[in-house]
Amino acid sequence: MPHKIGFVVVSSSGHEDGFSARELMIHAPTVSGWRSPRFCQFPQEIVLQMVERCRIRKLQLLAHQYLISSKVEFYISDSLPEYFMPYQAERFRRLGYVSLCDNEKTGCKARELKSVYVDAVGQFLKLVLHQNHANKYNVYNQVALVAINIIGDPADFSDESNIASRKKLIDHYIGHNSEDPALEGTCTGKSDYISPLDDLAFDMYQDPEVAQIIRRLDERKREAVQEEHYDYAKKLKQAIADLQKVGERLGRYEVEKRRAAEEEDYDLAKEKQQQMAQFRSRVYEQLQLHSLLDAELMRRPLALPLQPLVRSGSPRHQQPARSPPQGDRVTENRPAEPFLPDQLSAQPPDASPQHRTADQSPPAPHPRLRTRLEALPYDERPLPAVHKPPGVAAVEPEKSDAEVSEAPRGGAAGEPEPLTEKALREASAAVDVLGETLVAGAYSRTWSHREAALLALHKRLMEAPVGTPKEDLRGLLRAAVFLIRRAIRDIVTPVFQASLKLLKMVITQYIPKHKLGKLETMHCVERTIPVLLTRTGDSSARLRVVASNFIQEMALFKEVKSLQMIPSYLVQPLKANAPTHLATSRMELLARLLKDLGTEGSGFTVDDVMKFAVGALEHRVYEVRETAVRVILDMYEQHRAPVLDYLPPDDCAARRNVLYKTLFEGFAKIEGRPTDAEVRAQKKAATEEAEKRKKEEIKVLQGQLAALTETQAGVVVGKDKGSQAMKAEKPDAQRREAAPPKAPEVADDHCLDNLCIFCGERSDSFTDEGLDLHYWRHCLMLTRCDHCRQVVEIASLTEHLLTECDRKDGFGQCFRCSEAVLKDELPSHVRAKDCSPAKPEKLANRCPLCHENFAPGEEAWKAHLMGPAGCAMNLRRTHVLRRAPAPTPDVEHLTRPWSFSPEDCS
Repeated sequence: MPHKIGFVVVSSSGHEDGFSARELMIHAPTVSGWRSPRFCQFPQEIVLQMVERCRIRKLQLLAHQYLISSKVEFYISDSLPEYFMPYQAERFRRLGYVSLCDNEKTGCKARELKSVYVDAVGQFLKLVLHQNHANKYNVYNQVALVAINIIGDPADFSDESNIASRKKLIDHYIGHNSEDPALEGTCTGKSDYISPLDDLAFDMYQDPEVAQIIRRLDERKREAVQEEHYDYAKKLKQAIADLQKVGERLGRYEVEKRRAAEEEDYDLAKEKQQQMAQFRSRVYEQLQLHSLLDAELMRRPLALPLQPLVRSGSPRHQQPARSPPQGDRVTENRPAEPFLPDQLSAQPPDASPQHRTADQSPPAPHPRLRTRLEALPYDERPLPAVHKPPGVAAVEPEKSDAEVSEAPRGGAAGEPEPLTEKALREASAAVDVLGETLVAGAYSRTWSHREAALLALHKRLMEAPVGTPKEDLRGLLRAAVFLIRRAIRDIVTPVFQASLKLLKMVITQYIPKHKLGKLETMHCVERTIPVLLTRTGDSSARLRVVASNFIQEMALFKEVKSLQMIPSYLVQPLKANAPTHLATSRMELLARLLKDLGTEGSGFTVDDVMKFAVGALEHRVYEVRETAVRVILDMYEQHRAPVLDYLPPDDCAARRNVLYKTLFEGFAKIEGRPTDAEVRAQKKAATEEAEKRKKEEIKVLQGQLAALTETQAGVVVGKDKGSQAMKAEKPDAQRREAAPPKAPEVADDHCLDNLCIFCGERSDSFTDEGLDLHYWRHCLMLTRCDHCRQVVEIASLTEHLLTECDRKDGFGQCFRCSEAVLKDELPSHVRAKDCSPAKPEKLANRCPLCHENFAPGEEAWKAHLMGPAGCAMNLRRTHVLRRAPAPTPDVEHLTRPWSFSPEDCS
């Protein structure tokens, strides 16, 4: 049967520091793989040597998410050539190639697993990687491989073929068909069947230690099937399924621990390490409890092997078959049960305790052995297997609540075990009220007894008569709350749900029915809500959702809503090292309750919510920050101005933070104002439209000028011909009459010379230098920007400050008056409401100097800026009026709006 083939890296073209090709020999969730040197030459080559001559059936490559080769070629050889001598390179035989996706569809965030089925024999495999796919992340033109997997079987089939033929002959003789569809997908089915445990995806998502245990248990399962121990095989199958979930979770923990260590968040790394150790210890105890982890697994090292995995069906690696434990032989008809805690299995165990045999519980480890193992580093500890001494009765060690088994224990009868001295001291008050039997059920190590105790307590409270003395009712309530608080911490889903059902009944039915008052309701909430909030950070997504939904439902109970207690728990500041799930659930719960309760008479205040939300903006978890933004926007929609007091001013420095930029743009949308992006788009469109309009006007003026020039040329030619005809009769008089028109002829050819195109003033001093001086100091239609000293039209000063000025980032636009205001002054400007509202452009123009509206159109601008009763804030106009120059023949050009017509040039 094909299986995973170990290999070593013989050579490679090169590698980047820290990413050697030898990384490909390890398959684990945290491996980095091989990476080529920066700006390397292509193609790049890697040569692998398998541990023996093999027949390769399947090759698997796990590509990098963005350092992706466009094509990978495969070559195989039976012997290693002189690799660095090109003339011997033909010893490798080409198998083919595969093309890798450029990963653009996923945004270079996913890794491609490419599987290739081949049929080739050899011991050396060469991979040739060609030019990389170009993307924005691959700045050094590198290629990389995260992992390589080779699946095949030994190349010498003579012995195996003989054994297989002999087995087929025997099967045919006894009428047994090895190709039975019922055996499909098993080791006794198809000979070319590849186990999912040998697939690369299995190793890359599994904790390496757990993956090795799964492989050992899979071997036992196949042996049990061959020996027809089907009950034991069923038990192993369930164990393998649950262990795969365990391995995936431990793999995630390991990745999170590595990431936290790289980010120097050592508190989180330590927390993940402890979480892994506790979880792994609990799982191994369950393996021991069900006799699935023995001394052989402890003796065999669980390091990642570099040799092919030994298969029990291989002819050259025959091993004696392992028989299942004796306890499983005598219980063939017993149904299989999940061996791990309840949260690892899809359903709770349904087998009754009396079906379990007492000899399945292993003895507790010797204290000296436990101390010796704990002294070792965690990674060097052997698996916690336990030898079962023959003839010694097994006694289950006492465990804490966090480590208890969730399946019914072996040797448990129909009654729960008696309370220990510690439990009696702890629950003495509850025992006095409820009795020892019920409390013992709530403290039992068997989850079904704990659930039954809560259901019995529920029934007892419901049946309490109305005439019972208040002191007895209060004592019964306090004892029930004590057991509810303990059951809320339970890791078994049915027990947890039973506790919530009991708590709901106490608050909504028991207390109102007996009129115990608000003090008892407050006692219930105070004792249970902190524990419920802790359960919102549970590792099980289902339990997190159940806990969050119940808290939301509980806050809306009319008995609890009037107390306004739950909001005060939700707005307590988040700790920096708070678990991710807990912080995320707190924020989501706060956002939902704010929508349900609001801030009026609900216990939520603007001050408490905003302090909590602003603090959450700095949290390390993205989901927490995103929810905090949503909460602040909801608060702004209700309260507007008070919310701004908790945030920095809306300026460039604040907008560099993406969260604050999102908030300020959200505020603009709530107020109906355009966002910065929309304002920039509008300004860009307006600028383009203005430039287009100017180009069209210039084109029209140039056409008019050309027409005038042609007309004037015709007039001059006609006059010349008439003067020549009349010279013969009246030469002297005709000379006197023809002389005056000659002066304007020269001016007509250059009607735009010596003219300011903005204000219409004409002067002989308006040469190129003279016009520049006029624009810079005297033109009444222009002004100088105080921030960049550029000369601009007064009509477009606001647009210049917002889009063209060197300090445009320091200006914002008032949504009321539409003028440019410094961003530092914009909030106070908006709150003051001193500016007069601007009218639409079609109805009125807006002067940026005097801040007044006047008639629309271009001519209105000249009248406003140049007229005697025009803009009083135009400094150039007031300067001209103070000089009071003597009137000249050209003064009418200063006050008359400039326009172009043929009469001006005639």
